[in-house]
Amino acid sequence: MANTTLGFGILLLVLGVAGYAASGGASLTALIPAALGLVLLLLGLVARDPARRKLAMHIAVVVGLIGFLGSLPGLLKLPALLGGQPVARPAAVLAQSLMAALTGVFVALCVRSFVLARRSRPEA
Repeated sequence: MANTTLGFGILLLVLGVAGYAASGGASLTALIPAALGLVLLLLGLVARDPARRKLAMHIAVVVGLIGFLGSLPGLLKLPALLGGQPVARPAAVLAQSLMAALTGVFVALCVRSFVLARRSRPEA
């Protein structure tokens, strides 16, 4: 899962930088996915150490969950945007929807990994 965390960190970093560039550098909030991605990158690097993996991955899933919950409002506005209805800041709705999708998949993969790890441990 360390490499998966690194991958999602990179994707979020790219999303944030692209959103910031697309806004012409006018919106610092467009960098929120990049900040989250940077945190996941650091946690992914820490998780490469077997002694620190468990803690780093648990922190990473919490960071992912916070990212998902924070971007959920944008995801909820996506159907209106796709339906042609006017929404405030359509670029932000798209970026938040992408962030929600990425972090949602990341959290689901982490939970799956935790469950599989728990099942593979011998009972005490």
